[in-house]
Amino acid sequence: MNLLLEIFGEEIPARMQAKAAADLKRLVTDGLVEAGLTYAAAAAFHTPRRLALSVEDLTAESRAVREERKGPRTDAPEKALEGFLRSTGLTRDQLEAREDKKGQVWFAVIEKPGRPAAEIVAEVVTNTIRNFPWPKSMRWGAGSLRWVRPIGSILCILSDVEGAEIVPFDIDGIAAGNSTEGHRFMAPKRFAVSGFEDYAAKLLRANVMLDADARAEKIWHDARELAFARGLELVEDKALLAEVAGLVEWPVVLMGEIGADFLGLPPEVLQTSMREHQKFFSVRNPKTGRIEGYVTVANRETADNGATILAGNSKVLAARLSDAKFFWENDLRTPLADMAAKLENVTFHNKLGTQAERVARIAALAREIAPMVGADAALAEQAARICKADLSSAMVGEFPELQGLMGRYYAAEAKLDPQVAAACQDHYAPLGPTDTVPSAPVSVAVALADKLDTLTGFWAIDEKPTGSKDPYALRRAALGVIRLVLGNGITLDLSKLARSAIAITLTNRLQVALKSELSKATAASKKISIYQNEIIELAESFNVLSPEFEMALSEMVDRLINESFGQTGSTDEFSAIDAVRNVRANWLEAEPSFLTFFHDRLKVYLRDQGISHDVIDACLAMPGNDDLTLLVKRAEALQAFVKTDDGTNLHQGFKRANNILSAEEKKDGVEYSLDPEAKLAEAGAEAELFAALDAADQALAPALKAEDFAAAMAALAALRAPIDAFFEGVQVNADNAMIRRNRLCLLHRIRATMQQVAMFGALQG
Repeated sequence: MNLLLEIFGEEIPARMQAKAAADLKRLVTDGLVEAGLTYAAAAAFHTPRRLALSVEDLTAESRAVREERKGPRTDAPEKALEGFLRSTGLTRDQLEAREDKKGQVWFAVIEKPGRPAAEIVAEVVTNTIRNFPWPKSMRWGAGSLRWVRPIGSILCILSDVEGAEIVPFDIDGIAAGNSTEGHRFMAPKRFAVSGFEDYAAKLLRANVMLDADARAEKIWHDARELAFARGLELVEDKALLAEVAGLVEWPVVLMGEIGADFLGLPPEVLQTSMREHQKFFSVRNPKTGRIEGYVTVANRETADNGATILAGNSKVLAARLSDAKFFWENDLRTPLADMAAKLENVTFHNKLGTQAERVARIAALAREIAPMVGADAALAEQAARICKADLSSAMVGEFPELQGLMGRYYAAEAKLDPQVAAACQDHYAPLGPTDTVPSAPVSVAVALADKLDTLTGFWAIDEKPTGSKDPYALRRAALGVIRLVLGNGITLDLSKLARSAIAITLTNRLQVALKSELSKATAASKKISIYQNEIIELAESFNVLSPEFEMALSEMVDRLINESFGQTGSTDEFSAIDAVRNVRANWLEAEPSFLTFFHDRLKVYLRDQGISHDVIDACLAMPGNDDLTLLVKRAEALQAFVKTDDGTNLHQGFKRANNILSAEEKKDGVEYSLDPEAKLAEAGAEAELFAALDAADQALAPALKAEDFAAAMAALAALRAPIDAFFEGVQVNADNAMIRRNRLCLLHRIRATMQQVAMFGALQG
């Protein structure tokens, strides 16, 4: 038999529908199976007013079950027996005493007869509805039932070739039946159904498209046709399409025009405003790139073919776009420098200062990074100083998702260098694993500076990700750095750059702290500029992470106390400077884990690129692992090499040499790390291995210097045959002690030569 279930009521929020349909299918089918029924297939559907479930080939009843359960000994305490009886639901006279290894034991034989499907369905559906996992739910009337919106009716029938029967149950006065309603306005009358096919067909005649994918397909097809007929194109928006398909049961696509007054707005502003406020699709003129029209989806057909609906929508849209136009024009009248100045009143983090202070740090770091990525240092600093300015704009205040993009527009309107304008938008990228990676040098410099300032800052205040918690999206920032570096083939020392970033942070925070402390002094107005200049000179003279800087800072603080506070002053009054000291100390402690964190993110990234974990480990163990580009080049070459026959066999030879050497060194208590002497080698395989190692060393040196790891692997491949021949024809542990020692040193040389390229010992084979 087949089951058809529909829960019909008021409009379900579009964002909840798909998950609710999946939950309904999961909860009901799991409950049926747990109760002993089986089925062939199940499908769930959703519209704004209904959740529906179809289950095919459901068994007519559950199988009878006979279960034997072992209980306590017959002479066990009475309480143990009582507990066993409660768990089985039997009485003492229903138990059986049987002989066991340890004496007589009570056994319960529990027989559960089969139950009809209707009884089980009623129980499962009732339990599902009463315990449904809505994100938000409500009560209505005087009942206790909670649902996302008031339920109007429940359709629940079991059908087979002989007909259909209602599954009898009642939930808070809502009795299950065999009828439903069509479209709210176009076909509101109730009608009975006899099965899923009858249900779907009658709903379609009643102006309800049950399948959400079919509704979405119709909307997209009709919208594209309307746009094409006017020489325009529909702007793709899959998320909006899914949402709109959840707002209508009978989609009717209508197209309107945008008023001429608004065509000068940036296309993204028009698109965002219409999507967020009106759920309209944007229609673009392919010749100009401007958004000139919109598509709206009505939930009914009308006698005037939607003219009244379009007129009303156009009025509301004009009001919304008037707001956007006001924001745009008002923002254009505000210089970017003034926007940036407002960031002084926006806190980034209470331990890392304001957004304005953060911008100053990013600017200093971007200037330092610029030469590493081929960017103009002055342009990189200029872009960094205004990259966050749009955060204080009216437009971004209304539409936060436009941050960065609006910065690009405002910079372009201010006639700034196009590279500066592009960096305002691109410095946030990449935001995810599939986001485009900026390639313009100025954009790359600012993007790296932005992410490294975030990472080092939060590392220094001990706000590192823990487990699944990452409130400041530091994993995403680290992946962004990795993709920027690798995507642009940048060579840089990550540890050194991180220290530069934290040095800039500490210098920035010290200046702020100094100004704060001096404001408490009696003669502060005369001393602030003097000591601010001194702290800048102090930070420039020393590495802020060095002990010398700490000593110089302490001396300056003592002098400040004496000059500004007199004999009553104490270091307790310089709490802000002490806080900065704590940041410095915490970074020094946490710095080793910073590079490890990056390596962990890189492992995940490279595994997604098809590079195995042991290859990554073999490369991470090499010097220069601060240079991500170098590290990945080495890993890619090693991955390709170990997949070849030469690579596989050479790795086996390495393992054999390493195992013998390690065992003999442990047994003898010495290291055989001296250079082996070729004059002690026997003619044949041993002498040929010496020659092959000499040739490999000569080829490896220039290849590694040029970072040509493919050539380095090719040089190693030439060792395969000589090493194989050596182990086949030469006895390492010779009777002659001198020969034995020389051959063990030769094994060490094999290991050392190969480990110039990668730590082959980390490979699993």
